[in-house]
Amino acid sequence: MSRFVRASKYRHVFGQAAKKEHALDNVKVSGSAWDTNLVAASGSYVSLNWSSSGGGAFAILPLPSPFRTIQVPSKLPDIIPLARSHSGTVLDTAWSPFNDSVVASCGEDGKVMIWKVEASSFEGWGQEHWVPQDFDPVARIDGSARRIGQVLFHPTAEHVLAAASGDHVVKLWDLGNPETPKSVLGGHGDAIQSLTFNAVGNVLVTTCRDRKVRLFDPRSGGDPVRVADGHGGIKGARVVWMGEKDTFATTGFSKMSDRQVAIWDAGSLTTPKMITLDQSSGVVMPFWSDNGILFLAGKGDGNIRYYEYESDSLFALSEHKSSDPQRGMCFLPRRSLEVTECEIARAYKVTASAIEPIAFIVPRKSDSFQSDIYPPAPSSEPSLTAGEFFSGKEPTLKLVSLEDGAVSTSTTAPPKTPAFVESPVLSRSTSLATPVSAAPAPAPAPEVREPISARREPTFSPPPIISLPSPHTTEEVATLRDENSKLNSELREARAQIRNLELQVEAVRANARKAAQLLSSDV
Repeated sequence: MSRFVRASKYRHVFGQAAKKEHALDNVKVSGSAWDTNLVAASGSYVSLNWSSSGGGAFAILPLPSPFRTIQVPSKLPDIIPLARSHSGTVLDTAWSPFNDSVVASCGEDGKVMIWKVEASSFEGWGQEHWVPQDFDPVARIDGSARRIGQVLFHPTAEHVLAAASGDHVVKLWDLGNPETPKSVLGGHGDAIQSLTFNAVGNVLVTTCRDRKVRLFDPRSGGDPVRVADGHGGIKGARVVWMGEKDTFATTGFSKMSDRQVAIWDAGSLTTPKMITLDQSSGVVMPFWSDNGILFLAGKGDGNIRYYEYESDSLFALSEHKSSDPQRGMCFLPRRSLEVTECEIARAYKVTASAIEPIAFIVPRKSDSFQSDIYPPAPSSEPSLTAGEFFSGKEPTLKLVSLEDGAVSTSTTAPPKTPAFVESPVLSRSTSLATPVSAAPAPAPAPEVREPISARREPTFSPPPIISLPSPHTTEEVATLRDENSKLNSELREARAQIRNLELQVEAVRANARKAAQLLSSDV
């Protein structure tokens, strides 16, 4: 045994679960077998795939945290407002990195929907005579004839959304002009299991049920730039990009069903560094923190492992243990952390009936800002518009200081957009042609702007899908509008009936529980 311990300022990081009154209880988690994280978070809200009747739905809730500004009961009412417009089960949600009130959803119905949340939606929750009002989307996109399993916002370009569909392609949309996708990424041999952008968004990587890892130029469309053999097992491979580094991590299973984590060099996709974790059966969800820490949470596990990435190697730090298994998990954007508590990351863990915050804290006594454990975080300001991104302008990463809110541009040279080689689909055994690189451009000087607190929140008002010119006459259009209005009224009545029936079911269950308690006490 070595008598020396590797020096690290994160060596004593520990996970601290919030008290019950700071969690959200009585949640009804979706029972869908589709493999996603079930929950997503912005700086103000969380979204959770909900178990509901009459189509698909997800819940939009204020952040469960001791520091939340919007107050709702820690134990949610039995009936709450839901985002119900999907006609099939909701499979995934994602929040905009530039507006904490904008969320995208996708589902079994092949639709992508965009929602804008107002703080007034949470007034009067659970009070007497309170009537829940469901959320309505601000935009709908017909994404695919089959299901859409994952959605993901672009990290630096505003109003750019990626969606992975059941026909084994990834489509990129400009939400300001959503009638047709701007780019379609193909070449997958089976269902897409996970996707992620790099820090600036000029590279996209996917994992697939065909056991391949694929690297794309998201603006060029078509087949992948590089392909490599991934984990040997067919089950649940996930991917996460490791900040501004030119590396990414995947989790998956070996042919012998061992759970694994692998670190890949995006420049070549040569043989990755593979680490075996254990032989449990739950899919491992990876999350990256720009502190250089990789968090690994297995579905059905009660623990969260975390590792520090340094010198191209992973070093185990510790793990947060709990007796409650997690069904899903997400992490809070770093710009929203409580720096006064030395909180370097915060997870939101979904259990059978609750959402529980877990703060990861560096134990320090000083009350001053700890600059060594708080590198700048990705800003809520986009660096490009959707038009600039799809026209080929190279994106940059804007960072925000967690000490004073000042915004600057990252001085780390962004990776070059990968170039296609002669054979666009390559296996790991194929030699990779190296793209010709130009002379490196000088790093831009840091651009300091006013603090976040002094800026207005970016607005988001995507138009509905633009309709093509109608061949119908004016009278026919008026008739169609009347019919549409009647159908909308019937839909609202049907939703009201569903809510009433759900209330009746809950009342019957409550009476049954009381009767059982009385019978047991008599005995």
